[in-house]
Amino acid sequence: MDRRKFLEGMAAAATAGLAAQVGFAQGKGAAVPSRSELEALLAKHFTFGSKEMARFTADIYEHCLLGRVQPAEPPIKHAWLIPGGGYIGQWIWDTTFLTDLLVILPGHEEFVRGVYQNYWDAQARLSAVKPEYARGLVPNFIAPDSGTTEFTGKTWQTFPGFSQAPLLAWGVERVFQRNHDLQLVRESLAGLEAFNEWYWRERDVEGVGLVTVGSYDGITQNARYETYDNEVDLDTLKLTPHPGRPAGSDNGPWYGDIYIPANTAYLLASEASLERLAKAAGDTAMAARRMARHEKGVNAMREHMWDETAGCFLAVRRKTMEKVLPATVGALVPLFAGVPTADQARRMAATIRTPPWATPLPLPSVDSHYKEYRSFGFWRGDVWPSTVYQTAAGFALYGEKDAAAEIAGKLLDNALKVGVWEHYDSQTGAGLGVPNLGMSAVILTMAIEGLSPRHRVTVRKA
Repeated sequence: MDRRKFLEGMAAAATAGLAAQVGFAQGKGAAVPSRSELEALLAKHFTFGSKEMARFTADIYEHCLLGRVQPAEPPIKHAWLIPGGGYIGQWIWDTTFLTDLLVILPGHEEFVRGVYQNYWDAQARLSAVKPEYARGLVPNFIAPDSGTTEFTGKTWQTFPGFSQAPLLAWGVERVFQRNHDLQLVRESLAGLEAFNEWYWRERDVEGVGLVTVGSYDGITQNARYETYDNEVDLDTLKLTPHPGRPAGSDNGPWYGDIYIPANTAYLLASEASLERLAKAAGDTAMAARRMARHEKGVNAMREHMWDETAGCFLAVRRKTMEKVLPATVGALVPLFAGVPTADQARRMAATIRTPPWATPLPLPSVDSHYKEYRSFGFWRGDVWPSTVYQTAAGFALYGEKDAAAEIAGKLLDNALKVGVWEHYDSQTGAGLGVPNLGMSAVILTMAIEGLSPRHRVTVRKA
């Protein structure tokens, strides 16, 4: 599709919305919004606590959101969002954070419905050609035919079968909370439930309420891509056949032997979201199914993963439930899903103030006293905005506002100084990886949610 025509079509469809006001869909030949136009638009929808936060908000929308829209291209039927940094595809992780911020601005409903419909289309394509056990999978990214050799839609039937952190229901609920688009909810419910059921069936292989990682090609690193790419507690991960299915061509060494707190917590957060979305759409039977899944998982995490000495949740061996050290940042994000008891949340607030976690820029991706900790290491000691946001938001959920403010405030201070980056050095605060990567937009989300009282950005009421 010609991108100029695509832009014009979006503008015509939403003359009062974002597309018309700032030339939303950028690309070759597409209009680029001026900074002054963008700042004027944002001033209509936000109140800023300082000129510095006004500038920062405009930076996020300019560099992490606007210009990231791509026109539909086979096999992707609807316009979509790229994360930036040369990654040509629509990822699960980045997209949920981006749509959450995008829908604060007007004229977005149809576009965002299409973004999520791309997931359900990909799910349906795969379910039509894959064995029964793989049906319901949403791959970790969806790529267009023109993508690179590694990220191309032409290989969608044979691409290794692995997913990503299961945040899709959370992402849909965030949009619904902002714009009350019940049509989006109704169009998403079936796909969301099928995805969550695939996750439980294919990642909770012992049926205990905890999930691991995996990949249908049997490559361990591909399995690790379902969570934090290089997470330390998966260093000894091995893939095995599914213990509940007979041996054969439909049961290869595809399933991880370690249950992890991060993805389990993300799935539980999505189950809670899906339960609420089902209620909003009037589907009480689905809501009841999701509540049962949620309760089982929360109980399992508290029973098997909580470690009082470490003051957080730990990964466990699938067969023995033996805990796996060291603790990673995934040990803290269960706060985001409401998993800990009130006492456990207080213990976790104390934990992040101890030397292993209280790095100059918190929170490191692994306990800094671990022998292989490196302040700049890729998920080996660095700081990621998404996990800081999730942990801070979790502390706020439990009323631990000081703990939330400590970590959110320091990350915002650092980003205001060095800019928005994929990740950061936990000792120096230096930016690492890709500048302005999509998921790092959650640094602004922290300010909008008031997680750091000294960095104020407030959404104006319509």
